[in-house]
Amino acid sequence: TQWMWFGVAIFYAYSEFAVEMIKGDTNLHYLLDVAQWAPLLSFGMYTGTFVVTIATMQTGHIKFQLNQLCWTIVVLCLTVGQLKYIMHNIYNGLIWFTLPILLVITNDIMAYFSGITCGRKFIHRTFVELSPNKTWEGFIGGGIFTVVIGWYLSRFLAKFAWMTCPTNTFAFFPHELVCEKENIFHEATTYFPSQAFELFPRALIRLLGPSRVVEICSVDRDATNLTACISGANNMKHHHWEMALSIVPIQLHSILLSLFASLVAPFGGFLASGIKRAYGIKDFDSIIPGHGGLMDRFDCQLIMALATWVHYNTFVKITTVSVSKLLYMYRLLGEEERKQFLEKITQIPSAK
Repeated sequence: TQWMWFGVAIFYAYSEFAVEMIKGDTNLHYLLDVAQWAPLLSFGMYTGTFVVTIATMQTGHIKFQLNQLCWTIVVLCLTVGQLKYIMHNIYNGLIWFTLPILLVITNDIMAYFSGITCGRKFIHRTFVELSPNKTWEGFIGGGIFTVVIGWYLSRFLAKFAWMTCPTNTFAFFPHELVCEKENIFHEATTYFPSQAFELFPRALIRLLGPSRVVEICSVDRDATNLTACISGANNMKHHHWEMALSIVPIQLHSILLSLFASLVAPFGGFLASGIKRAYGIKDFDSIIPGHGGLMDRFDCQLIMALATWVHYNTFVKITTVSVSKLLYMYRLLGEEERKQFLEKITQIPSAK
């Protein structure tokens, strides 16, 4: 029955994604009549598998079978349950798939080099018992390098339309993506919080140079009359520091993703280390010499994909309504409601 549970998980996870894509693409709306049966079919497969699982239990092996059932459900939740969000990330824009993967890889590499160069030289305490070779220096150094590299990497990836453009079409062959870039991929000017400068001595701040930080003064102690300070002017008094930064907003999002890739995602690798230690194996497989199997490369990626999807829907995705979805919802209305909808839509003033 383990393969039956796997089939149920795959169908439920990806049928839900397919239905969302059908709703969002007018060219696929002819499949809506079929897509509406997906939840019922998923539930039918689940109940059928549940009944078969219980019916095939044997009194002499119930403990073993329950143990296998629990393992099966946990593994499906940690793998298939999180893998489906990779598809959402790809269709939201390839950058939401590529950037998190590269952040995890960066953290893995930089934690390794930080560990072999500085490991146990400053902190002698064991970092995590499941993986005794991991060190605090590697964990901290990997996090710092990941944030720095992620800052510049996100800006670089934002230059390419095929990275930033979302899509909602199924295609077997690649085609050119053309779209209007979202605001988070356009360069913008932002101001560093002036309160942060109050934590440092003024002499230290001035070392950054006037091209980076501008000292703002009040004229004749009038807080409403502010201008850049002029050296030697007796009627000017320091008010605050001002620092303008030219950044691409995706770089700010990369900081949060980098922190997650550094602080949380590695524990997916520690879980994998615990599983391998429990079963007395070094790697899950040997397809990649010196690195193990494919699963050894994905132990951190699964939770990172889920985190990226949550981040995107919380901080990036502003609207969930599109023309395709409006047409889909319009089809669900009754005849009288359609007339009311058309009357109301014509009363909306057009944008000038």
